[in-house]
Amino acid sequence: MMTLDQAVLAFAGCMVLTSLSLGWFVSPYWLLLTAFAGLNMVQAAFTGFCPAAMVLRRLGVRSGTAF
Repeated sequence: MMTLDQAVLAFAGCMVLTSLSLGWFVSPYWLLLTAFAGLNMVQAAFTGFCPAAMVLRRLGVRSGTAF
């Protein structure tokens, strides 16, 4: 079973890869999702606040060391 830290990193990676694919095949505006994911990861590194971690915790993912 994944920890919360691993799940957050996997979710962020999936968002980046998905938005890059959509940006390439559909519209370059999808790259804004990549920028949002990157900014969210940077702010979570400094503040410790991550909305994805809160949602995943409520879904029953066990806690990790970072979140």
